[in-house]
Amino acid sequence: MKSHDPALLQRLAETVGTPFWIYDAGLLRERIGEIRELTDLPGVQARFAMKACPATKVLREMAGAGIWIDAVSGNEVLRALHAGHAAGMEPPVICFTADVFRDNALEVVLEHGVLPNIGSPGMIDELARAGYRGKVSLRINPGFGHGHVNSCDTGGPSSKHGIWHEDAGEAAERAAAAGMTVVMLHAHIGSGPQFEELLENLGRLAELFAGMVPLFPGLEAVSLGGGIPHNYRDAGAKVPLGRLKELFGQAQARLSEAAGREVRVEIEPGRYYVAPTCTLVTRVTDVKRTQTNEKGAGAVFAMVDAGFVDLVRPAMYGSWHGISVVGREGGGETEAVVVAGPLCESGDVFTRDDAELIQPRELPKLAAGDLLAIRDAGAYGYAMSSNYNSIGRAPQLWLEPDGSVTQISRRETVEDILKAETEERI
Repeated sequence: MKSHDPALLQRLAETVGTPFWIYDAGLLRERIGEIRELTDLPGVQARFAMKACPATKVLREMAGAGIWIDAVSGNEVLRALHAGHAAGMEPPVICFTADVFRDNALEVVLEHGVLPNIGSPGMIDELARAGYRGKVSLRINPGFGHGHVNSCDTGGPSSKHGIWHEDAGEAAERAAAAGMTVVMLHAHIGSGPQFEELLENLGRLAELFAGMVPLFPGLEAVSLGGGIPHNYRDAGAKVPLGRLKELFGQAQARLSEAAGREVRVEIEPGRYYVAPTCTLVTRVTDVKRTQTNEKGAGAVFAMVDAGFVDLVRPAMYGSWHGISVVGREGGGETEAVVVAGPLCESGDVFTRDDAELIQPRELPKLAAGDLLAIRDAGAYGYAMSSNYNSIGRAPQLWLEPDGSVTQISRRETVEDILKAETEERI
């Protein structure tokens, strides 16, 4: 991704304070355009896995581009509706995918006629008890697949997601007995580390579903999930989307042939749309050192005002994000530094390896007051931020190609944090 104008980031830091998030609207539209081109085939439809970045501005961009939504909670469904996505099942613009009906999820599905994508067989009974009789989708665990890291396992014996593929027939009978019609089969095999593996797994998944088609006479669609990777270490790396387009076209033909009628193929990327579109900007507050002793090597720590309350991926998964010094991307004297946040938590470190161990990063020599840009933070960035240590979420800014900037969410205050507290007697 291209770097933002240093003068702009300095001005924004002075205006809204640090840390803050800044979205590149032009880059988001480029990514949406790539997915639209990828799915520009008869009988192929793209969704957005909105859990990756549920900001209303992002959801409205998706709606304007004809991208449907995969939601995973009742409130995500309501946010999609708020952003202009249509309710109902003709067509099923919003699909609700879950293994558990939590909070308002069941009520929202019933009230708004959203297609429920069932990941656990008992959900069929819950729908039936609520009086639901209609279309459903089944999320299938195909027995293979994984996420961007091993701890994000989305398919296989160790994955909690979906109905085991050998139990699909039993789930179909259970749904039929409850007066429900299975109209879609769904699986998500995850964005694995290698594109060739993704391609192989998607082809394998399409064949698995083709073999299941006879069990589902009312089948209208098959979702092959998301999984299109984003390369966090190489901003210039390109995913060969043309090969995916060819695969999706072949899968749609194969599944339609197996069904004896047209079957829609869906995909639901999340990360690919939004990962490169957002930067977390944070300020260095101090640079300090520890010394080598019998316990280990000393290190240089750049203390910054962003932490895992903002971007949790490095602390949670050991995920790598590019970091640059605003205004000094061109080089100069460097040193290996550990970039660490303000939280009362030893794990509040942005520079970790994939074993979640501290890994100093080679950066231009830092001083208090420098701004750092933490790149590719659009997917599971603000969406996974929290109020740990009673810290308010940082503001989100929206940059248009003409240079105009809009604040799309403000910095949270203690009043925001306290507003849900109550002393109501029950």
